[in-house]
Amino acid sequence: MRYGEATVTVVDPRSYMTYQPFLPEAAAGNISPRHVVVPLRRVLPKAEVLTGRVTTIDQDRKVATIAPLVGEAYELPFDYLVIAMGAVSRTFPIPGLAEQGIGMKGIEESIGLRNHVLEQLDKADSTTDEEIRRKALTFVFIGGGFAGAETIGEVEDMARDAAKYYKNVSREDMRFILVDAADKILPEVGPKLGQYGKEHLEGRGVEVYLSTSMDSCVDGHVVLKNGLEVDSSTIVWTAGVKPNPALSRFGLPLGPRGHVDCEPTLQVKGTDYIWAAGDNAQVPDLVGRKAGNENAWCPPNAQHALRQAKVLGDNVISGMRGFPQKDYSHANKGAVAGLGLHKGVAMIVMGKMKIKLKGRLAWYMHRGYHGLAMPTFNRKIRVFADWTLGMFLKREVVSLGAMETPREEFYEAAKPAPAAAPKAAATSDPVARPQKSEEKAKAS
Repeated sequence: MRYGEATVTVVDPRSYMTYQPFLPEAAAGNISPRHVVVPLRRVLPKAEVLTGRVTTIDQDRKVATIAPLVGEAYELPFDYLVIAMGAVSRTFPIPGLAEQGIGMKGIEESIGLRNHVLEQLDKADSTTDEEIRRKALTFVFIGGGFAGAETIGEVEDMARDAAKYYKNVSREDMRFILVDAADKILPEVGPKLGQYGKEHLEGRGVEVYLSTSMDSCVDGHVVLKNGLEVDSSTIVWTAGVKPNPALSRFGLPLGPRGHVDCEPTLQVKGTDYIWAAGDNAQVPDLVGRKAGNENAWCPPNAQHALRQAKVLGDNVISGMRGFPQKDYSHANKGAVAGLGLHKGVAMIVMGKMKIKLKGRLAWYMHRGYHGLAMPTFNRKIRVFADWTLGMFLKREVVSLGAMETPREEFYEAAKPAPAAAPKAAATSDPVARPQKSEEKAKAS
């Protein structure tokens, strides 16, 4: 846009963007967590970045209500609006899930999972209680899509490496369980590669249970529909995503699953000044519809979101200047997934030809694609540097669980000492008399 033509304001509760495909590698310690996130103010120097949440949108007045991290809410007027709130974890009312589950949608959860898993190894190595050991060394992952398969592959790799430094813990003591309600894992790469991924994980000692789900996990007692019951301190939930529920408050037309209903131009249906893209948008898949699938929609993945963003930006400017807008159309280029160090699957689509790769070559494809797709040159260099150092240096196996409560130790040192209890008054009651030495010995 021309200088001074418009002001772009970005509202987000976090001051950074997370590259989610790298969350499993961050959980395994292959990439520094800071290198998986991109600070918004640094990469958007010409935009106004507000750290807060949009609570309501008044379409008649063209005003959004902003709730900042601190202070009173205020109104922000707009001429054009872009809805790109992404998705959140899709959960179900399973008893115990909210209290015991660990998600994998943000970098905080990724760091927390890494610290939690290493902390369980510390517990198991330091106790003689077999029940506590068994619960600490049982790891349950719900969901066999990209997030679930990649996370369990990376975490199992990390736990296997970490076990070398524990005298009382070995890989054979650990139990990894992957559960999915579908009859296959990794559906995005096709049935053959999905079957390979399943067999590969099982060859590493992972128990894979398909066509089943979790009934409850109260206090870590996991009950599956197939009758399996285990006690676990680690329950990772990666069973899909859903659009941000805040969309229901904005008065926008929504699809059957809660996505913002959009035209092929990415404009929200019934409006001429609102656009949407990414995981929260229901966008017609024009390529799929040309092939005969009249109900084809763009899947919620990074491949579409990145390309939709470029079309959306052009269309917003076209809308401002009164020019015709362009339809979004993109053919699937394939999918890549990592299953741990030097292990992966990949399906590359080139026209009508599909190239299927597995093992180390697919793993190189996975890293190469996502490494190049990582936003900003700065973060690309840092990610590739982490991978290069990992070729020569051993994996870090330090648990920093205290990060979740960093002030606890200081609080214990600084809190006032409890008041001394008053001395008992002398009494002739024989119950209150000092014990004799023989009675003291019996009491001790």
